[in-house]
Amino acid sequence: MNLFEPIDATTFQKQQFHFLLIEEQDHVLTVTLNRPNKKNALHPQMVNEIAYAFQYAHSNSDIWMLVIGAIGNVFCAGADLKAMAGMIEAHESSIPTPIDVILIGEVFRKVNKPVIARVTGDVYAGGFFFLAGSHIVVAQDNIKLGLPEVKRGLYPFQIMSSLMQVMPSRKVIDWCIRGYNLPVLEAERFGLVTQVVNAEEMEPAIQNIVNEIKQNSPTAISNGLKAFDHIRPLEAEYEYLLEMLMHTISSKNGQEGLKAFKEKRKPTWS
Repeated sequence: MNLFEPIDATTFQKQQFHFLLIEEQDHVLTVTLNRPNKKNALHPQMVNEIAYAFQYAHSNSDIWMLVIGAIGNVFCAGADLKAMAGMIEAHESSIPTPIDVILIGEVFRKVNKPVIARVTGDVYAGGFFFLAGSHIVVAQDNIKLGLPEVKRGLYPFQIMSSLMQVMPSRKVIDWCIRGYNLPVLEAERFGLVTQVVNAEEMEPAIQNIVNEIKQNSPTAISNGLKAFDHIRPLEAEYEYLLEMLMHTISSKNGQEGLKAFKEKRKPTWS
């Protein structure tokens, strides 16, 4: 993973994260999405911060695993549609500009450390990069899981590819083209979620998983995940899928969908 210049512990600890809360303790790097007022939508610099934290974890042998969570009742609403329209929120992040294009699906693939998702809020659209990319997903039993892109003139191209790595393709296509909310217990049945718990059970469940992983060789696990990335079927190229997303956004219906979303009305398709 070489999205930034080499990152050491001293460099990392001096950085100011605007969109994330970062905690490093006892071989665990905890990354928490912290943009609840915007439903943790993925601001471009927020994506940079996530990739920076993952590259640090990848290169630091003292970090054995990552836990990723979110503040607020929405874990992640996906891409920041206002940012896509050119309205980019100012920030005070010190994370540098990456030296290559960040494809968030690839960030999860290349970290080569166990990633545990602690999902306590609703997930929509591009938020599923976190669930599909994590190795273990613990989800709260009252959350909503939705793919509403087609209702906004868009399509979850990259998410479709990521979901097909953990779910049956027919179910993924059905979900993508109908745009409904998938019940969390059904998500568990189809392999997207590892474990469903209530709010009181969440912290003990995460801690149990962390403790179990700590009993095992971090070198063996890292090498195993690197091998898993090498041998699993190749996903459709994320670059191509990103191009298809941009093409769809720039279409007449894509622009109508974004405009209708902004104006809080139903779109008129042509």
